[in-house]
Amino acid sequence: MKASELLLTRQSSPRLTTPAPTTEQLDFILNAAARVPDHGGLTPWEFIIAQDDGLTRLAEIFVSAAKKSQADEALIEKAEKMPFRAPLVITVVAKTQTHSKVPIIEQHIAAGCATMAMQQAVFSLGLGAVWRSGDFAFDRNVHQDLGLHDNDQIVGFLYIGTPTVTAPIKSLKEGRQFARFL
Repeated sequence: MKASELLLTRQSSPRLTTPAPTTEQLDFILNAAARVPDHGGLTPWEFIIAQDDGLTRLAEIFVSAAKKSQADEALIEKAEKMPFRAPLVITVVAKTQTHSKVPIIEQHIAAGCATMAMQQAVFSLGLGAVWRSGDFAFDRNVHQDLGLHDNDQIVGFLYIGTPTVTAPIKSLKEGRQFARFL
């Protein structure tokens, strides 16, 4: 797939199944993430990979957080199923630090760029992915159970697998409609 085609046809693949990426493909995906712009070379990200038993552990973390927030039974049941939407889930965490030249927001953006690079790498392999966030990305109980620190922030959950359906390509938004020249 040409880079130009990848950039102009990218879209989420919300229905995913096995197979997950191979070990070699996962290495390519993670290496793509590590190539994003990174002012100061801080590498302000961590990738927590859930696959197989890891999906069960992630479900337990979501259920525990839902119960601690006194969610209703429907939300607890949904939380238990969420990680199994794909055979592999990468939780992307912004691991920020105080730096005189690199503000925290720039470090969050770098982690977001890493997520986008992984999603693009997934598509270039002929696989599918969907980047989700939601309440659990901001839930301190989830953060604690994942071993995150107070200044860490989940940027999103990248669900990866093989698409079960071929979604129609969305119409292209003309970028100029969002541009303003000075």
